[in-house]
Amino acid sequence: MKIYTKTGDTGTTALYGGTRVSKHHIRIESYGTVDELNSHIGLIRDQDINPLYKDVLVEVQDRLFTVGAILATPPEDEKLKSGERRLKNLGILESDVEFLEKEMDAMEESLPVMTHFVLPGGHTTVSYCHIARCVCRRAERLAVHLNDIEPTEELVIKYLNRLSDYLFVLARKLTYDLKANEVLWIPRK
Repeated sequence: MKIYTKTGDTGTTALYGGTRVSKHHIRIESYGTVDELNSHIGLIRDQDINPLYKDVLVEVQDRLFTVGAILATPPEDEKLKSGERRLKNLGILESDVEFLEKEMDAMEESLPVMTHFVLPGGHTTVSYCHIARCVCRRAERLAVHLNDIEPTEELVIKYLNRLSDYLFVLARKLTYDLKANEVLWIPRK
């Protein structure tokens, strides 16, 4: 199988099920941003961090492939609705959201209470987390925009929201673990 098909040379691409849309379609922007997020998470996972965090990030990357597949599937595709080409076991579950919450709660047990916003930075690995968090927020905004136009699974939006929170807490935890300097944002008076 060749990686190039030449079918996108005119500026369109196929959604799951075969429907062709412009490469700037909100659905493509949505799952393309999820793909970008997945790459940033891979970069975090490649850092010298606790293997437990790496395991969680592998699970997150797996879930993001699922999110991308959901976002790449148009709701009007009758073949998909009938189950003719339905993906097996495809979905984001409430337990996926709860998993992120449990991981955040565990990390926060060893962190000082937050009294101010923090400035991104302090260590390269921490900065990668903040970049991933921002990309995740963009993916969430695009998924919400898509949902305003064409319905999508509500749990996709909820998962992306919780994942951005997780990435923020992970950034704080890595700051703590790496003994990096957490710079508080204190507004001018």
